Amino acid sequence: MPRTLTLDEVSKHNSQSSCWVIIKDKVYDVTEFLPDHPGGAKIILKYAGKDATSAYEPIHPPDALDKHLPREKHLGVLDSASATAVKDAAQNRPKTKDELRVEAAQATKPPLSRMLSLRDIEDVARQVLSYKALAYYASAADDELTHQENIRAFSRFFFHPRVMRPVSQCDPSTTILGYKSSIPVFVSGAALARLGHPLGEVNITRGCARTGIIQMVSSNASLSYAQIAEARVHPSQPLFFQLYKHRDDRIAEQRVREVVALGYNAIFLTVDAIVAGNRERDIRAPFELEEQEREADKADERKGGGKAAADIPAKQKDGEGVNLLGTAGALIANDDLDMTWEKTIPWLRSVTKLPIVIKGIQSVQDAVLAAEAGVDGILISNHGGRQLEYALPGIEVLYRLRKQRPDVFDRLEVYIDGGVKRGTDVLKALCLGAKAVGMGRPFLYAQSAYGEDGVVRTVDILKREIVTGMRLLGVQTVNQLVPEMVCSL
Repeated sequence: MPRTLTLDEVSKHNSQSSCWVIIKDKVYDVTEFLPDHPGGAKIILKYAGKDATSAYEPIHPPDALDKHLPREKHLGVLDSASATAVKDAAQNRPKTKDELRVEAAQATKPPLSRMLSLRDIEDVARQVLSYKALAYYASAADDELTHQENIRAFSRFFFHPRVMRPVSQCDPSTTILGYKSSIPVFVSGAALARLGHPLGEVNITRGCARTGIIQMVSSNASLSYAQIAEARVHPSQPLFFQLYKHRDDRIAEQRVREVVALGYNAIFLTVDAIVAGNRERDIRAPFELEEQEREADKADERKGGGKAAADIPAKQKDGEGVNLLGTAGALIANDDLDMTWEKTIPWLRSVTKLPIVIKGIQSVQDAVLAAEAGVDGILISNHGGRQLEYALPGIEVLYRLRKQRPDVFDRLEVYIDGGVKRGTDVLKALCLGAKAVGMGRPFLYAQSAYGEDGVVRTVDILKREIVTGMRLLGVQTVNQLVPEMVCSL
């Protein structure tokens, strides 16, 4: 039987020298883990001796403690009286200003039937997402110019449509690494879907099953790889895995073998995020939230109503360090900074026979090196503008690859992501030789605003726009989209 602990006993362990936390009525000793926590010790110490469930769950998959905390540090469970007290405290805690704003936005959001474009869905998501979630999802590097340029870059490419061709029968389906997809779009890996919706990545898995597209699951998903695999409607539903390689080969190998055993179908090795980009919007979020709540508190006091929000941190002292990692940086703090073509690809090939795709190609030269390394595909991507500011947009790199080294397209499958907002964007990429297009943020926004149905609606919108564009270009299948159909200004 597990050890039973009282809330009073746990509360005494509230320091750096003895730090216990409660997560879902279970008690853990995280004292020795404090220096190694990727997000820093400060965030854990904020909950030392207290319930940390609300902060823990949206960020960490349920099996994280089992994987990373020794069994002897799993101390036991709260007694029934303490568990009830923790539950009552959570239910009776005054809502923050941001929580009240989100509730109001959820109550007044338009019906899904009115969503005509991906921008419509994103606009709703920006209203209903918490400040922290939006800061993480929307943030990009430095002044966020690369993120904006990813979108604008598509406007520099124009079509040469062909007319007087039969297009009553139009098929937008394709295959990606041999797996059928109803449209040439897949869900690109994106972390922490539970920041936006309690079901998180499961919404995307089920939405993909209903619409016949493929989901790539991030190493930093907020649900376990097993939970996502179990959410498949059918065991044959394909799942790709986005691998952030840990600097310890042994840990990285365990991760790969786990997803292989769970039936994942390909490995997308991420190579453009070995360190965190300077995502200032994400980094600022904690202290901007503090300021919001402080202002709300002052306004409430002026009205004579007392404190409006619970757990408002004390004002940060001048000179006190700010966590420059942010939410994003903490996720990749242990990634391998020394990957090479000569070492890493053979290592990964020795671990798995699954298809390998390199995610994060940003130059023609590296696309050629990937082909020479014998991988199965490349995903041209600057990580949604979240890493290196002024990295070239994916569509521009794709255009240069088509011009300079068209032979690469015969040696492996080529995909791009970043900045895709419309079906016409997808078609431009396919004309230039991309096999399919990945989309990350749009699916995070969709599931945050409308859950599984939002994912389905997003695919339906894209399919309608792609089919309309194909007909107006004069093609019946995606294989008929050729470079001569687009030009760059």
